[in-house]
Amino acid sequence: MKTQTIHIEDLSIGYTTKHNRKIVASHIRATIRSGELTCLLGANGVGKSTLLRTLSAFQPKLDGCIKVLDKEISMYSDKELARIIGVVLTEKCEVRNMLVEELIGLGRSPYTGFWGRLDEEDKRIVEYSMALVKIEHLAGRMIQTLSDGERQKVMIAKALAQETPLIFLDEPTAFLDFPSKVEMMQLLHSLSRTMNKTIFMSTHDLELALQIADQIWLMDRAQGITVGTPEDLSLDGSLGHFFARKGILFDKETGLFRIDNEFTHQLRLDGCGQKYQMVRKALQRNGILANRHVESSFYIETGNLDKSGYVLHPVSEAPLYVDTIERLLHEVEERRNTLLPLKQGN
Repeated sequence: MKTQTIHIEDLSIGYTTKHNRKIVASHIRATIRSGELTCLLGANGVGKSTLLRTLSAFQPKLDGCIKVLDKEISMYSDKELARIIGVVLTEKCEVRNMLVEELIGLGRSPYTGFWGRLDEEDKRIVEYSMALVKIEHLAGRMIQTLSDGERQKVMIAKALAQETPLIFLDEPTAFLDFPSKVEMMQLLHSLSRTMNKTIFMSTHDLELALQIADQIWLMDRAQGITVGTPEDLSLDGSLGHFFARKGILFDKETGLFRIDNEFTHQLRLDGCGQKYQMVRKALQRNGILANRHVESSFYIETGNLDKSGYVLHPVSEAPLYVDTIERLLHEVEERRNTLLPLKQGN
């Protein structure tokens, strides 16, 4: 069952110097729950890393309250926090001449005492953590021989071996190629579900976060933090407003961002699923606003993946079947003068 693990009330974060203090963000109010993947989004320099460090107790808050498991964070000792919060930072692991299983074993340090010797139970937990991340085959490898993606998985396994109910990650996909980014995000989402952990991460991978995260935190210097599901933030306009930039639009129909193409014409597009989205994308790349809400005499039926091809319904012509999007674009271009001009304001 999902439960509240972190509650933030009127929090101010930043830095204190000898003569003054610099506030990075203030009046933050939010809640984080177990069993969810929460993604922190925001522009560079807005204070995402500062917020993560503050929630991890790596640096003190300036004002306000951070309750972790219903207890003010400042009331915990360092040893207690090490058993509650696991942290995976964005910096590459520069450890050398250490085996993967040895590095993951360091996650047991809050429990092993001064000498850091692992007993049989500690070793079992290390093996189980590697199995969760599916890196058992890397156990005997040296850290310096791993790829960036493999290293990130090792650091997550180390955090899992720490057996904390909360895991914070700062840009865990920063050095990964796209397939590895997807795999990493899916892994974190799965871990939050299967182990009922609270997983909170900062990321610049906006598209992936909108598709995988359970909760989004939008961090803005002027507006503070806006919290909600990706779908709620899409429908209420928060995402569109937050990431509004010249040349970028938030597409409410897909819940994702797209390039702001310049349109000269429009036509109705009937269909659903992947074929609909691909035809829509191709037409809009060619300056034609296309969706199911446009009213036009010239329209296209995409059908679904169960049916091959596409059907054009040009003005004053019989329906025309084409088998590829490339051919469809050619036929539409041949009849561009019969398309409905884009209405002002669309």
